[in-house]
Amino acid sequence: MRIILASASPRRKELLTQVGMVYEVAPSTVEENMAGTLPEEIVQGLSAQKAEDVCGRLLERGEEDFLVIGADTVVALGGSVMGKPSCKEDACRMLGLLQGKTHQVYTGVTLCGRRKGGTDIRQTFYEKTDVSMYPMDAEEIRAYVETGEPLDKAGAYAIQGRCAAYIEKINGDYNNVVGLPVGRLCREMKEYGNWE
Repeated sequence: MRIILASASPRRKELLTQVGMVYEVAPSTVEENMAGTLPEEIVQGLSAQKAEDVCGRLLERGEEDFLVIGADTVVALGGSVMGKPSCKEDACRMLGLLQGKTHQVYTGVTLCGRRKGGTDIRQTFYEKTDVSMYPMDAEEIRAYVETGEPLDKAGAYAIQGRCAAYIEKINGDYNNVVGLPVGRLCREMKEYGNWE
């Protein structure tokens, strides 16, 4: 079965490669429409939109025996959802809110495809990880933002990058914070055949 990642995220690609998965990349081009109010609803909805976009294109071509992986990650603090910052000032604002507190990282994952013989596959789930950050002063926040690292990350930070210096602890799946709960993904995919 062909495995297709509906994302150009280098972090998600690294995680799939790390576990030995053989996959193709076909980024979704759908305009994301954030539906729902709870973080878990939002990430599951966005992951489904991405997976279904790529899956739909393959089905239109009459393809089968494939599985598309769609994913989306958000950060939530006190029920308020943070996506990617729009600019440096927005990144500073987000980090100012997160510093010294515990927040949640949600990643929604959708598996969408068609088995050989025509049976459709459709499954969506999410993972949540608690992340506690050490306090950061305004100078530290600005210096980190100036590296450019936070600008394409949910919540304006990369746990696997320079912001690791400000992570006090996590409770849950580290890889979920990076952008894909790869352990849970592999367990869910076992149902559809060998992914190795």
